[in-house]
Amino acid sequence: MKAMILAAGKGTRVRPITYTIPKPMIPILQKPVMEFLLELLRQHGFDEIMVNVSHLANEIEGYFRDGQRFGVQIAYSFEGRIEEGQLIGDALGSAGGMKRIQEFSPFFDDTFIVLCGDALIDVDLSTAVKWHREKGAIATIIMKSVPQDEVSSYGVVVTDAEGRIQTFQEKPAVEEALSTDINTGIYIFEPEILDYIPPGEKFDIGGDLFPMLVEKGAPFYGISMDFQWVDIGKVPDYWQAVRSVLAGEVKNVAIPGKEVAPGIFTGLNVNVNWDKVDITGPVYIGGMTQVEDGAKIIGPTMIGPSCHICSGATVDNSVIFEYSRIGPGALLADKLVFGRYCVDKTGASVDVKAAALDWLITDSRQVQPTYDPAERQAIAEVLGTTPVGE
Repeated sequence: MKAMILAAGKGTRVRPITYTIPKPMIPILQKPVMEFLLELLRQHGFDEIMVNVSHLANEIEGYFRDGQRFGVQIAYSFEGRIEEGQLIGDALGSAGGMKRIQEFSPFFDDTFIVLCGDALIDVDLSTAVKWHREKGAIATIIMKSVPQDEVSSYGVVVTDAEGRIQTFQEKPAVEEALSTDINTGIYIFEPEILDYIPPGEKFDIGGDLFPMLVEKGAPFYGISMDFQWVDIGKVPDYWQAVRSVLAGEVKNVAIPGKEVAPGIFTGLNVNVNWDKVDITGPVYIGGMTQVEDGAKIIGPTMIGPSCHICSGATVDNSVIFEYSRIGPGALLADKLVFGRYCVDKTGASVDVKAAALDWLITDSRQVQPTYDPAERQAIAEVLGTTPVGE
């Protein structure tokens, strides 16, 4: 059976992570989110998978390649061009990407699934496809019901008693919402859906195709299902996803590594004297990371591989990506550290280098800069951190 994963977007709402990592490659405890999607598809018999790529396409293609090691077949549809030896992404929109694949060669020849590449899900795709076929639908949205007070964060889907879609509301006010069923970005289509998509232009599934289906009275349905759906569309969503995995709240996502103490997991060859550090789980520490004596780590916290947590530093409720060095005496609470950026849990970021904070957060592979204590005191205020000796 055939499926498509939408992976061409720039992921602007997850910046700065997506400056160098495409959204489907964002790691959930070292494993890209798209890998979980491949496992789900394979589990339900979808083993021929097309992926549209654009932004940082090489990162996705280089990791997944032809899909053999994941038990599936994968091919890629690149949306963009090459200029002066550089790949320039130019996404066609989610529906436009489907149309491009079908025009190249008719790939979609039976019921197929389309998934957005930015969520952890455990939905029963087999049951959903059976329902879709019984309805005689040309398109079905797999929906999820959320509490009334959360509807303003999502695209709301309104259906009749038979499940036929009547209209949509994009992030309505709580008091104006006509439904608590939301669009999860999981779709079931028949090949005839491609006839509704114009060739050679940007066209979106949610913004263009679905309103057209409603307007034309097409057999367009929504099925509300009870399943776990962990979206990572924005930095706060990603933050919560990591916290949920560490807390053991996400099905089918195990914490990697070895549990060296209750709630404390490590990768290979972590350099730490457990008697001289203060670590409270749930915490994951990646392989080849050094945690110096006197450091403090408070969970839920993820520290990536090859990091360096210096003596006297405190990392509290934070996500630290690979090759990060947290300087002596630094206090990082509710922060996400990615390369030269430090982001709080709302998504607000500080460019560490531009803010002259590279004594506090830097790359563990480089020679470390030095600053006098007075200068450290002044620039520490940018992040509300505590310099050495304070």
